[in-house]
Amino acid sequence: MKSKFLMKLSLALAVVGAIFLQTSCSTVPVSGRHSMGGLVSDTAVVEMSVEQFEAMKKQFPVSRNPKYNAMLQEVGNNIAMVVGYDILNPDWEFVVFEDPGAINALAMAGGKVGVFTGIFKVAKTKDDLAIVIGHEIAHVSAKHVNERLSKAMIGQGVGAGLAVITGGGGTLAGSAIMSAYGLGSQLGGLGFNRRMESEADEIGLIYAARAGYNPRAAIALWERMAEEGSGDAPPEFFSTHPSHDTRIMNIHALLPKAIEEYELAKSGGIRENIIIIE
Repeated sequence: MKSKFLMKLSLALAVVGAIFLQTSCSTVPVSGRHSMGGLVSDTAVVEMSVEQFEAMKKQFPVSRNPKYNAMLQEVGNNIAMVVGYDILNPDWEFVVFEDPGAINALAMAGGKVGVFTGIFKVAKTKDDLAIVIGHEIAHVSAKHVNERLSKAMIGQGVGAGLAVITGGGGTLAGSAIMSAYGLGSQLGGLGFNRRMESEADEIGLIYAARAGYNPRAAIALWERMAEEGSGDAPPEFFSTHPSHDTRIMNIHALLPKAIEEYELAKSGGIRENIIIIE
């Protein structure tokens, strides 16, 4: 009897959720797309994200490399300035995690940004790193995690849904938020879908350009990413991203607008960022 009731309640939640997703939406910065992630509040996503980022700092060693840390702090703070109100109440924090084998980076709601030391194999300049950081922060401003959590709630039913909505449920909520970011027990969850990745490329390129970083660097950056991913095991950054050729082709199409933003930023006195990490 109880199981039948829960089944009906789960179905009802799914139906109501589907309707709510269609009626509750926000406009994504830069791309202008209507985002439908209304089942999960921004506040809940921020709270869960901050909690999980703190857990990451305990799980992964933090790098003491002065060049990497200085580079991330400078680039991260410059991009944060142009992101502005695109992200809810950010308490910006930029952390370099020590793992030379991980060519990966992430940004979480609440202004939490992390890169792994392996990313500097391909992000050799500040321009390069700005493309990566802009892309990751774009996932947050586009509320891709809200969308993934909302859809997961509809698919998983009442129990998981309530845990995600409230931020409660202990391990359940923690697993939900980490999965939504594409992070698992070994930093390799399902990740964002290709539509989200392409949108993050577009938004992130504009963020980097507005912060005064040359968007032309994106082509060489993704070419180096492609080279790193040409072996048996591609970089984690590419696990669910568009193919190398598709991404580079898309970047070429996005460059005119990004270069216009970059030239505008330069005219305001923002310097070029071409310091190479040895």
